[in-house]
Amino acid sequence: MALDMLAANVNSMNGIIVIDKPAGPTSAEIVRQIKARLPRHRRVGHLGTLDPFATGVLPILIGEGTKLAAFIEENKREYAGLIRLGSETDTLDYTGRICRTAPVPSLDSLRLGQIAARFTGMVEQTPPIFSAIKRRGVPLYKLARRDPQIEPPMARKVEIQRLDLQAASSDSIRFTVFCSSGMYVRSLARDLGIALGTAAHLCELRRNRTGGFSIADAHRFYEVVGAMDRGEAPGLIDMRAALARLPEAVVDPVLERRIRQGDSRALDHIGPEGGGLFKVISHGELIAIARSALRETAVIMRVFRAEEESC
Repeated sequence: MALDMLAANVNSMNGIIVIDKPAGPTSAEIVRQIKARLPRHRRVGHLGTLDPFATGVLPILIGEGTKLAAFIEENKREYAGLIRLGSETDTLDYTGRICRTAPVPSLDSLRLGQIAARFTGMVEQTPPIFSAIKRRGVPLYKLARRDPQIEPPMARKVEIQRLDLQAASSDSIRFTVFCSSGMYVRSLARDLGIALGTAAHLCELRRNRTGGFSIADAHRFYEVVGAMDRGEAPGLIDMRAALARLPEAVVDPVLERRIRQGDSRALDHIGPEGGGLFKVISHGELIAIARSALRETAVIMRVFRAEEESC
């Protein structure tokens, strides 16, 4: 999509840029390159790691925007891709070493529909050994490189809201999956292969949505870093807009000062009637996130520095 520019300078960036991650760089490398173009003290993070070969939605949190991570719902994710049948690899994707082969059955739409139904809902899934899950403080992928026979992680329950499968060729399946966070698409590819009586690995993967961010919000990575090299703040979603799903309460400057000092009593009687998380706004700017159990009382969950303080 076309790259929209805000009037803000890179030195005053607080918010989220949604990157359309290209194949090749790791999620950490995307963060590193963006951070290198910001003032040294500026914090940068991301939501939801994508494997190097994967593409698609990667939200990058910048400055005070890094404080939003705990408040952004990630349970709605959408992926699309291609599964190759007939062989399984140690990494469960095409970058790994083939460790098992099996004949490929015929792929008719009725059978694929039945398999998709079996994998819809709450399902048990064993994560890949080549994953960032830690064992005794060490990521499993590092342990797996030393010992391919390492014990896999424990199975866990994940939710798949919808799974669409379609034969792409005699030995491949195109898929779209809507799922919760924590679901490994590589493991899904392996398990679908087993359910079909064959072996399988993930060949292509693109994330179309995570949380409230979709590919329609995303900007090409190399266009973003090029714009930042020119001192521009490209495609920045401000913090208030990033939490559009939350109700908000507007306060005056007197209450703003109390809230910035952590005084939760300043929020008495102004939370949403139903309770829960809400944004606190002053002069159009997000200054805090709070939680109310009842409208009468609230607790400040996070305070954000003023724009001039975060520069």
